[in-house]
Amino acid sequence: MQAVQFRLKRAQNARGCANAGLAAGQRHHRGGMREALVHARPMPLSRPAQVLLLVPMALGLWLRLRVIGSDDGIFWPDEIYQSFEPAHALVFGHGLIPWEFIDGARNWALPGLVALVMKVCAWFGADQPTQYIPAVKGLFVLMSVGTALGTYRLARSVGADELPAAACASVFSLAGPVLYFAPRAMSENATVLPIVWGLAFVLDRARVDEAFGATPSRSARRLLWLGASLLGLAVLFRLQSAVLCVGVVGVLSARRQWKALRDVAVVLGLWALLFGALDAFTWSQAPGAKLGGWFHSAVVYLRFNLIEGKAAGWGVAPWYFFAQRLWTSMPFVTAALVGGLLLSLRRAPALIALALLFFALHSASPHKEYRFILPMLPMLAALVGVGVSGLSIERLRQVGMGVVVLASLHSAATASSLTFGQLGQYPGRDNDSAWDDNGPVNRLMLMASAQADLCGLFTPVHPAWMGGATYLHRKAPLFSPGWPYDCAQAGTCNYAIVPKGNPLPPLAEDKGFVLVKVPNSPCRPDPNYAWRLP
Repeated sequence: MQAVQFRLKRAQNARGCANAGLAAGQRHHRGGMREALVHARPMPLSRPAQVLLLVPMALGLWLRLRVIGSDDGIFWPDEIYQSFEPAHALVFGHGLIPWEFIDGARNWALPGLVALVMKVCAWFGADQPTQYIPAVKGLFVLMSVGTALGTYRLARSVGADELPAAACASVFSLAGPVLYFAPRAMSENATVLPIVWGLAFVLDRARVDEAFGATPSRSARRLLWLGASLLGLAVLFRLQSAVLCVGVVGVLSARRQWKALRDVAVVLGLWALLFGALDAFTWSQAPGAKLGGWFHSAVVYLRFNLIEGKAAGWGVAPWYFFAQRLWTSMPFVTAALVGGLLLSLRRAPALIALALLFFALHSASPHKEYRFILPMLPMLAALVGVGVSGLSIERLRQVGMGVVVLASLHSAATASSLTFGQLGQYPGRDNDSAWDDNGPVNRLMLMASAQADLCGLFTPVHPAWMGGATYLHRKAPLFSPGWPYDCAQAGTCNYAIVPKGNPLPPLAEDKGFVLVKVPNSPCRPDPNYAWRLP
């Protein structure tokens, strides 16, 4: 009897061992599958990588939203007059139109996007500037945060490991200049998102090979098409992005990925046709338009900048301007970017070539503004992830990741002290804060728009540096110093924004400026007033 019980117990133990072995085998199989997925899928699976990626992104989102609520200033007129004002004229019927949208030097992709947001807001009854302006800026904030995520994706595509790729994304999540520019409706902010995701899909060598391998992958090929389409979209938002399209064609040629090159060339060609068709639809009647307006904006823009050199009229800077301003605006982040570039020289030559090509061409242009190189920052940040991944000693990798994150946090912490001198804007105002420049004037314009009897408004700054019809939202003329006549004496304006201390009783006040009513104004219409930016 005891022998029988012993044999039964031994059989149970054997089954238990077999089940344990099977379970262990299943765990090993699942572990192997999970490891394969980690290498095959670029998005993070491990908890540390998710924390390292998502926490800075969440912090960056919060900081960007704070900017929307506290800064109504203008860095450069383009953030109003190349986006908001044409869109306002399209949706609400009036706006101060700059020469580019009279002669046709810009296409309508960017203002069309802004107009879409405005129109949706109007459909839901949110048709006031205090409603549609934050909505548009909120869209650009989301695009900026999406670019930080795209930085991680790009780093993974060009060879970075999971944790270093997540760490390097903190640069675009938290760098002070990025936070400063993020909500502004500028073409650089619109183009950087499709650029980083487009490069991530097109430069992913393993997936491109998978798309045309012995067992072709349709999903990998679709990602390639999507990447090329995003690069084409980037060109619609900003013509200079075409440099990267040419660079990508060169990279695929150098890699001898001929089938991928064929697909990318076809997709980019279709987007080029879309660019031309958009111009034909909007600029066929523009002054000097030829061939039905096809590619009219590109022709006028390139002639204005490259042949006539008129962009230099807005200021010129030396070739080292961008390198200098990167250092003055975020020194520790810049040091990390340079270090990552050097460490990744042998591991990511394609992305390095594209970043340096973009940087060199913009450095060679006489007229320079900090915002021009925003699309390059996620490329450099991704290279940091590649460089740190190449460190053979785990301790060095950890130190490298820590340095990048701490440098980004320092830049975010000091962002509120950014000056125009650090950003390289407005010589003579080096020590002036870059934040909320002319913001008080724009907020008082919002107050003026609520005045039922408004027939004309005087502002103390040139129209290019205030919010235009986007902020005023009333079809009332805007006058400024240097106008052909004094609108108060002529009786063509009945409200004015003036420095504090004016004898007239203030209706509203904001940081040294007041909104006042001009007494006894007859509100004469000005038959010669033109709704275009002087």
